[in-house]
Amino acid sequence: MSFLKKYAKKYWLPFSVAVIFLTIEATADLLLPTIMAQIIDVGVANRDMDYVLKMGGIMLLITGFGAIMATSRNFISSYVSQNFGADLRADLFRKIQSLSFQNIDKFDRASLITRLTNDVTQIQNFTNGLMRIFVRAPLLCIGSLIMAVRLNLDLSIVLAIVVPIIAILIILNMRLGFPRFIKVQKAIDWVNRVMREYLSGVRVVKAFNQFNFEITKFGQANLELKSTSTSVSRMMSIFGPMMVTVMNIAIVAVLWFGGYGVQNGNIQVGEIIAFTNYMIQILFSLRMISMVFIMFVRAKASAGRISEVFSEENRMVDTGDFLDKKGENQQSPNTKGQIDFHNVSFTYEGASGEPVLKNITFTCLPGETVGVIGSTGSGKSSLINLIPRFYDVSEGSVEVDGMDVREYNLKELRGKIAVVPQQTMLFTGTIAENIRWGKENATEDEIKRAAAIAEAESFIKAAPEGYDTLLGQGGINLSGGQKQRLSIARALVKQPEILILDDSTSAVDLTTEAKIKKSLKEYAVELTCIIITQRISSIKDADKILVLDDGKLVGSGTHEQLMADCQVYQEIHYSQMGKEVL
Repeated sequence: MSFLKKYAKKYWLPFSVAVIFLTIEATADLLLPTIMAQIIDVGVANRDMDYVLKMGGIMLLITGFGAIMATSRNFISSYVSQNFGADLRADLFRKIQSLSFQNIDKFDRASLITRLTNDVTQIQNFTNGLMRIFVRAPLLCIGSLIMAVRLNLDLSIVLAIVVPIIAILIILNMRLGFPRFIKVQKAIDWVNRVMREYLSGVRVVKAFNQFNFEITKFGQANLELKSTSTSVSRMMSIFGPMMVTVMNIAIVAVLWFGGYGVQNGNIQVGEIIAFTNYMIQILFSLRMISMVFIMFVRAKASAGRISEVFSEENRMVDTGDFLDKKGENQQSPNTKGQIDFHNVSFTYEGASGEPVLKNITFTCLPGETVGVIGSTGSGKSSLINLIPRFYDVSEGSVEVDGMDVREYNLKELRGKIAVVPQQTMLFTGTIAENIRWGKENATEDEIKRAAAIAEAESFIKAAPEGYDTLLGQGGINLSGGQKQRLSIARALVKQPEILILDDSTSAVDLTTEAKIKKSLKEYAVELTCIIITQRISSIKDADKILVLDDGKLVGSGTHEQLMADCQVYQEIHYSQMGKEVL
């Protein structure tokens, strides 16, 4: 829970002020029964109306002052809790963004969403409660106990019996509740995961008419959440009535013994009324304390889950600084865009079995177009993920412009590279805004030029509002090929030294793909382009083709060279083109 220290330092002053106001408010509440006892035993008993009005006026002043303190405390508590929640949520989001893929892969995506929303809200609510009822309840309880003992020591014997019993009930409540609330949060994770998968794949669900399957899957997750929450509620519902019953018995006992005291002349009526009021305050405060522990247990469970994210150490340490080590002016134009793999092996963290990549060595020279081909699962995407350092190599090294990527400042490294991922991702906003993701300050001419090279200009102009056409979430109102062309335009507007196309023309027809390739050659003579593909036609005219098979580099060369001496490449070619086509 060390992550909370930062916020404690930031908000301790307004938090302390709120607690001071709350303490004054509780003190005002504690004074009222004693004053009321004096009004009854002195003013009413002696029929002294002046005394009654005087003490009544004091009660009104104390009540008003307490109300002012309560209002001020509410304002402060709302300010602190809302700002604390916003800061925690923002810091957690920044932490998630700073993590490498290796770190993020440890968490379920739906679980991260739950931690960022529901778990933060639980801690925020607990913080707000601390400055409202959670601190007030123990103050009121302890103060009422002290005032009751001072009022009548004999009747306080009842409290000496009752308070330990209720304390035991609260401890049991907390011990039994904590593991159950963790299960509730995990059940919420499951519901979020099912909903996220359904919404992401809603078209597939409709295409295969799998509504019943999705309803069943969601029903199971929903039932688990209901069952877990019901189990917690049932357990919590037992302790509340038990505490109320114990306290009501205690009040009856006070009235019973107090009645004998009044009859014997040992106790005054006002004392019994005041003592009863203190007992009611103790009952109220103990019930609030019970709520405190319920909220504490939930907040503790949520804090533990958030702490798991904050304590995740990013093994991909960004300590390099390219400009400091090499100097901006010392970089030779002849090395811009050069990529070198030296005996690279790679294994995903936590994966068992053989490495995904095994002893890969090759060089991409500046300005080359390099194709990477291989069967599914051969390691193509894993290979290109190492260049922008989405993952770190397990063995060997990857160099860009003659420098190990691990020595680069990540911003500097990724500023050189543009990646068009295999899974196209567009964002809610206009077409122009999506293209501008590649370069925030891109001009209108640069956007149009990138769109033209990506063969996206034609369908953009045909759109209702051209470049200002609003896209739905994930580009839902575009076809697969249109989304891929916009993704390519987004990468081109960045004007990178290295362009990586990870099977990014799979949804584009061959004619349009040929136009894109031709435009790319004309646009960027010095641009190093790596094309990951399943189609030989996409890389047939590349300067160099790398052939992967089961994580190994089994061939490297031009199309003609590979057709002559690489069996794996020959098999791929024949399966796609037929043996008669060479």
